[in-house]
Amino acid sequence: MILTGENPFIRLSDGVDAPATTNASFWRIQFCPAGPGHVLYLRSELTEDRWRIYSDNIAMARWLQATVQGMLNAETAETAIPVIDAEFERSGDARTFWTERVTSWDEDIALTWYDIGDPVLIHTQPNEDPGRRYGVCTVLVPALGARLVRNGVHAAGRAQPREREGRPFSTCALAFSESWTETR
Repeated sequence: MILTGENPFIRLSDGVDAPATTNASFWRIQFCPAGPGHVLYLRSELTEDRWRIYSDNIAMARWLQATVQGMLNAETAETAIPVIDAEFERSGDARTFWTERVTSWDEDIALTWYDIGDPVLIHTQPNEDPGRRYGVCTVLVPALGARLVRNGVHAAGRAQPREREGRPFSTCALAFSESWTETR
């Protein structure tokens, strides 16, 4: 195992097949070689369509860029993106809604998942899927509704319906009990 924690995500768009207008990957890491912490990788019209990184552990944020997050989205692997120092807090209950709040010296960001669906257990081995050198075991909890607010302004778009494992899913989900592995 190379990391364990949580990785909720929000991908909003204007339609089922439309490109994402907001892409947010949030991590709460309990264990990884660079230590515990939080990080939000965010690109949205609210960030002028540029990637921003917020974290309370820059070493962990950079380690994720070089490993799992960078594999999941190559755009986020770019280490020239500055890491903004931030504080993190959560509220809610994963059965009804979940909010992650990110606060920096001049920004307040709230990510909220609601309209919660039934959890799905996902387990893959390293290299099982082409281009995925890491394996993962996670509990994905679909959120049929989600929103992202930065400094009081709501991001455009909405969660889009999907299907996973033959069940209703979404482009937004909570990801709990997430552990990533690599071949040794």
